[in-house]
Parts: sequence; structure tokens; C-alpha cells
Amino acid sequence: MEDALAARATELRKELNYHIYRYNVLNDPIITDAEYDRLFHELRELEVEHPELRTPDSPTQRVGSDLSDDLPKVAHPAPILSLANAFSPEDLQRWEERNLKLMTAGTTFDYVLEPKLDGLSVVLTYVDSVLVTAATRGNGEVGDDVTANIRTIRTVPLRIPSHADGPQPPSRLVVRGEVLFQKEDFERVNEEQEAAGLPRYVNARNTASGSLKQKDSRITAQRPLTAYIYDIVDSDGLVLDKEWDTLEFMRDMGFNVIPHSEYFPTLSDIIQQLPTWESHRNQLPFEIDGLVIKINDIAARRELGISGKDPRGATAYKFPAEEATTTLLDVVVNIGRTGKVTPTASLEPVFLSGVTVSNASLHNYDLIQQLDIRVGDKVIVKRSGEVIPYVIGPVTGARDGSETPILPPELCPFSGDVLVRPEGAVDLFCPNPRCEERVFRSLEFFVSRGAMDIDGMGPETVKALIDANLINDEADIFYLEADSILALEGFADKKVDNLLQSIENAKHRPLAQLLASLGIDGVGGVVANLLADRFHSMQMLIETTNAIKAQENAFLESIAPLLSVETSDPDAARAKTRLSKPLVELAPRYVDASDLGSKLSRLLKPILSIDSSVPVEVIAERLQILTATAKSLLTIEGLGPILASNVVNWFADGYHQELLAKMERAGVNMVAEKVEKEGTSLDGLKFVITGTMSVPRDDIKALIEAHGGKVSGSVSKNTDYVVVGESPGSKADKASQLGVTILSEDDLRAMVN
Repeated sequence: MEDALAARATELRKELNYHIYRYNVLNDPIITDAEYDRLFHELRELEVEHPELRTPDSPTQRVGSDLSDDLPKVAHPAPILSLANAFSPEDLQRWEERNLKLMTAGTTFDYVLEPKLDGLSVVLTYVDSVLVTAATRGNGEVGDDVTANIRTIRTVPLRIPSHADGPQPPSRLVVRGEVLFQKEDFERVNEEQEAAGLPRYVNARNTASGSLKQKDSRITAQRPLTAYIYDIVDSDGLVLDKEWDTLEFMRDMGFNVIPHSEYFPTLSDIIQQLPTWESHRNQLPFEIDGLVIKINDIAARRELGISGKDPRGATAYKFPAEEATTTLLDVVVNIGRTGKVTPTASLEPVFLSGVTVSNASLHNYDLIQQLDIRVGDKVIVKRSGEVIPYVIGPVTGARDGSETPILPPELCPFSGDVLVRPEGAVDLFCPNPRCEERVFRSLEFFVSRGAMDIDGMGPETVKALIDANLINDEADIFYLEADSILALEGFADKKVDNLLQSIENAKHRPLAQLLASLGIDGVGGVVANLLADRFHSMQMLIETTNAIKAQENAFLESIAPLLSVETSDPDAARAKTRLSKPLVELAPRYVDASDLGSKLSRLLKPILSIDSSVPVEVIAERLQILTATAKSLLTIEGLGPILASNVVNWFADGYHQELLAKMERAGVNMVAEKVEKEGTSLDGLKFVITGTMSVPRDDIKALIEAHGGKVSGSVSKNTDYVVVGESPGSKADKASQLGVTILSEDDLRAMVN
């Protein structure tokens, strides 16, 4: 038994040291942080139970290092320590019990809880109020000098306090923080990468680290990094007794302190909140992999001291892993209801976020090519909350040469049609609307919860009804009869009665719910409500889109000679593209425009100078008619031109019109409800709702509309108020940037009353 334990400890040390080398020296890890933590935790537990197994080369006996050979070094004024990890409430309780045994009898602890940021640790030194040095954590004793780069980060104050009424800083103040990408900023960086024809970055933390260690600070300045400060390392003359007071002092000094930090009088209070934190973690604007729990009493923390390399007075509670490495076994082609092709990874099963994952999205074939993902690769898989698991990228360092490239398919695997890629799109599509898989996916979506919500009609039932030729489109559902369903295997009287009653109930769903269920590209609940509010009935929407489509065709017919012009001039080609997409490129630009002819002359000059066979007056006249016809659709706030074009093309399609007529004949509601106004206190005001409310958001929307207000899905300069609940996200940030007034739910109710 002892030999087996010693062998396991040796194996763990060897494996961990190898991964430390790959992570910190090669910057090419082949396992996730969570997997490293599990190995490290196992070794630590072995060494605690069997101290004789602890060796000088054990990873538990040192702090990891992020030092680079080519950057100047800075010595820290005090050790920059890592934290021990807890993985369960029981681990936390044992941590508290160990600490209490080291204190005098009767001692109790209160705590401060902070989100555990997944970024790069930095140490900032201020002398006489001015930032003089900034360094990475390095090996805990010495870090890399990144002062010039840190100065480019706008959330780092160059002088403290940042405002005139801030507290007096000590003559020297050393603080610790974390540099990272906010989620939306990292996505924006990747969008810029794609636009430049470059591969997407896979890991936000590694990208932040690389950005901060650039030799040219101008490169760092181009990256939208954010810094959060959460601790005081050292100071001259500053005495603070409580961690909560420390956070308040740093906030008053002008530092960007981690939001959502909380004070708790007991550890039991924290443990009760752990499920809430786990469920809300993905709503935060930044990535976190756990929580940091600190004893509030700073003197008690100092008295508890250090165990090995970890302070006893704080610990990190780690959430279940959201990332893991596994093997990509194959790629399966899936076809969605719109015909979009989604490559899906078939994986060696891996346990992730509480479930076993064997399939994950690969997004599209362009991304597969950019990331150079191959069958047989070790890949990193992520699952955040209820989001479908997806492949982040390959672990190229683990390749052995047996991996094979992934090529995009040419034919739909279900209908056999040649796959197409629309101009400007990254996805492939099956063009056949009657493709059996598209039909199945459309029907599956139509009846699902959140769409028409037909109970008892899950995917298996939909498939059985299609196979029996009882339904071929969404409208057929409303013509189903008991006798034909009862003839199918597995359908008893009670089950069929419940299904038919659910179908009958679905006939009376609100118009907006029906619109959101039709599978129109880009039309979800918010846009469906906007359409229902503007047009009030399906017939009005069809008549409007028919008229728009007719005028769009008339416009294209009138400028046909210009569309046949061959040119290598990029400006002329751009003008030609604008003419070919009048509803997207021209009509939204010139709603209510005056002197349209002169404006078009300037815009289209490159192509009109090549071919003047179509007078600009003719173009202006036809465009004016199109713009006037489409105005009711184009002026819906929150409905962009591409989405408006999708709506027109869907409703002007003859097949879809017949589908809706068939539904109407079956008794499906096609008219919007009249909102009964209870008051006028919000007349003419435009609202956006974001975050988690005390009641469903639809109830808040109904409250606003019942008192004369309008609700939009996006924040703009025309928005009057943004109603903010818990974890509001980017809409609240945009409201602040635009100077839009932010309300709480209570504020809104006060306005109504």
C-alpha cells in the first residue's frame, strides 16, 4: 500500500512539473486549469496524510511562475501568494475548523466573498500618489516589469486618488489586482481577428497575458483590457482592520474594485449562497472560475500565517470545471431549420459541469480551418451553464501526427442537395426548404417550450407523426385527429386527449408568440413583439411585406443595366453592391431624406461614371417609393436592415403565405391583443429591460405598456430609461455610456404609481 502511494506521488509530481513547464515556459498547455487543479489537489492531500512523501521538487512546495526571459524584473515588497483550493462545502467547513483550532477559544470569524477572476495577477506600486511600477506576479517573489503596458489600461489610475474628494493616500501604496478581458471585449477582439483574416484567440487569459507582456506598449493599448484591484500588499503608515474596510478604501481611492463582492457574518451564510453563485456565474461580464473567501479580520489572518505557500486566512472555492480536454473522434454534419450546416464534434466522453459530454458544437467550417482542428486532436471543450458545449480549440502540443484535417461537405447528407454559402456568410446552407431534416427541425422548434409550447409533442412524437405522414408542415399540427394518432404505436387515449387539448390551446397563443415560433432568421421573442406591436395582425404584415417586395423588385428592374456592369474598381463594385441590395444598403439610409437625387449622385458616382444609362433621377424616384413603402418596417427601433430584409423575404414567400393561411383556416390566432391601458404615466417613453427581475420580464414589459410606454430590445440614444435587475450585463454599460437614465425595478414601479 505504501509503495503504491509513493508511486502515485512520484507520478503526480512528474506530471504536474511537466504541465508547469508547458504552461509557463512554452506557453502551450495541454490540459485545462481545472484538470491541473485536480492533480495538484490529489498530490497535496497525499502529502498532508503522508508527510514523508513530500519532496523538495514537489509542485506543492513552490509558487508557479509566469516570468519571461526578455522583460526586466521587479522584486515584490512582500510575497505574492497563491491560495489553497476548496471544491465542496465540506472542504470549506474543514478549512474553517483548522483555522479555529489555531485561535484562542471562543474565536469566531466573519468573511468577505469576492468572485475569483480568471486573469493575470499584477502588482502596482504608487509613490507620492503616482503609479511608478507595475509587475506581474512572476514567481511570487519577483515579477516582470510591465509598467509601460499597464499605463495603457484605462481602469488603472495613474494618480491616486482619482477624484478630488478621495481619501489621502499613504506615501507608498502597493496593491494587487487582476488584468483580464471582459467577455464582450474578448469577443470583439476575435471579431477583429476574423475581419483581418486571422485566427481567433482560444483562451482569454492567455491572450490577456500575451497582451500585457508586449515589448511595444502601443500593441497593448489596442487591446481592451480591464484591471480590477482587490488587495493591499504593502504600504507606509496605512492601518486597516477589516477586509471590507480595505475594499471601501480602495474604491474611494479610485481603483476599479471587483464588483459583486459581499460581506457575510458566518461561513454558513456563504455556503447557502454557493448554488446561486454557480447558477449566476455566466451572467457576469467577466470569466470567473470560483470564489475567493477571506476572513474579514486582518489581524486574525496575520496571526493564522501561512501553510506551505498558502495563506491560511483565505481560500479559493472552485466551481465544477467548465473546460476539459478530450479527444475529437469524428465530425457529424447537422442541418438546422433554416438549412444552416453546423459541424458537431463527436467526442470521447468527458465529465463537465455536472454532466457527461460526448458531443459539442464546432460552430462552422471557417472556424475549424482557422483553428486548425483535426480529427484525432486533443481538444478543449467548454460548457457554460445551459449553453450547448462547444470546442474552443485544439491542443496542438499533444499531436502525434495521426490527426487528419476536417474538410467541409459538398452535399446535404439528408437531401443530397449541393450546399451553398450566401454572399458574406460564414456558414454553409442546405437550400432545399423541403429537406427532411429541415422539416423535422422546423417542426421540433415550432412546438417546443418557448415557441408554441405544445405539451406532449417532443422530438420523438414529432418524428413519429412525420414518419406516419400525418404532418409535413407546421400547419398540419392543427388538423391532427384522434383516430389517426391512436393508430400509431405508443399512443393511448389519455395521451392523445392531452396532446389534442394542448394543440387546441396553442391556437390561441398571442400573435407575437406565433411570430417567434415560425423560425424566421433572427426573429426571436423581442423582435416578434416589435412586429406585433407595429402591424397588429398577420394580414397587415403580409400585405406590407408583399408591397415592399414588389417595390424592391421594381427598383432592381429599373437599375438592371448598372448591375450588369463589369468593373475592377473597388469603389464602383461597392456602389454596385449597394444597388443590388436596396432594402439593406439604401432604403434605411434615406428614410425621410430630402434632396435624394444629389445624395445618390455622390454615393453612386463611381458606377454612374462608368455607365450613365440609368439617370440618377430614375434611381431616386424608384428608391423613394421603396423607402416610403418600407418605412413602417424600417423605423421599428431595434430592427436592423438585415433583419428587416429577412422578414420581408419570409413573409413575401408564397409557400409561407399558404402555410399561414392554412393555420388561419384551422383557427390559429392571427391578431395581436389590444393592450388595455391602465394609465398614462409612461406615455411616449421608451424602455429597455435587462438583468434578472423579481418577476418574469414579460410582466415588467406588460406593466410598462399598460401605462403607455414602449419596450425595445436594444439601447440607443433614443432610449429614455433602462430598467436594470441583477447581473444586467452590457446593456447597462451602454446606457451609462450614452447617458441614458438607469432605473431599478422599484424605481419603475414608483414612476408608474
